[in-house]
Amino acid sequence: MRPTYATKNGVRYRYYVSQPYLRGITTPPPGSIIRVPAAEIETAVVSALKAHRRSAPENRADQDIIASSSVSRIEIHKNELAVWCKPSQPNAVDHAWDQTSPGSTDDTNAMPLLIPWRKPPFRRARKVLLPASVSRKAVRPIKAERRASLLKSIARGRQWLDEIVSGAVQDVEQIAQHHHCSVRYVNMTISMAFIAPSLVQAAVEGRLPRGIGVASLRDAPAEWSLQFARLGLIEPSKSVLH
Repeated sequence: MRPTYATKNGVRYRYYVSQPYLRGITTPPPGSIIRVPAAEIETAVVSALKAHRRSAPENRADQDIIASSSVSRIEIHKNELAVWCKPSQPNAVDHAWDQTSPGSTDDTNAMPLLIPWRKPPFRRARKVLLPASVSRKAVRPIKAERRASLLKSIARGRQWLDEIVSGAVQDVEQIAQHHHCSVRYVNMTISMAFIAPSLVQAAVEGRLPRGIGVASLRDAPAEWSLQFARLGLIEPSKSVLH
């Protein structure tokens, strides 16, 4: 496989891509892997090399060989990584992802280090907070537009609360006058600043179930467990028990 990358929204994502696929073989053999995220492979290899070095024999020569070895080849299989090392370059851990062609190494007779590994799913499933007595399959995540409106309301509530606490404004009446809204609206929005952190995190990650929005979370109880009870949701700390 060869390193490559893709750029999306200004962020660079690194991958390793199958060489036959790069050469135009668009129909790979069954079970073959075309592309894998570079970070997943590199993390697995570096961790395995560190563990292998820690479990090395007490013999000083053997320890030096392991410490100075670098990766010469990595084969990616469906359920494992096969890693061949060579004792020619220093800093094995720092260069764990250096790869050369199999024909240019002298490790053909060496036994590879086998690392259990499975390719991560293309899309990671979001663990939506579950309503009580409802199966996970029946729950759909919050819609994007409702999630954006909810996060905007939480941010506004926190900002207005900070203005009152810091003394930037005298009272809610001043906020209402400045934003041309009612005092009741200001109070209801400020109540969004007291939502349980786990609920806010679920909102940020899009893990709230569909149907929950600003109206559901306004003027919520101060106690966080009661907020979950009011929404009919299972608290994350209790979901393990179900």
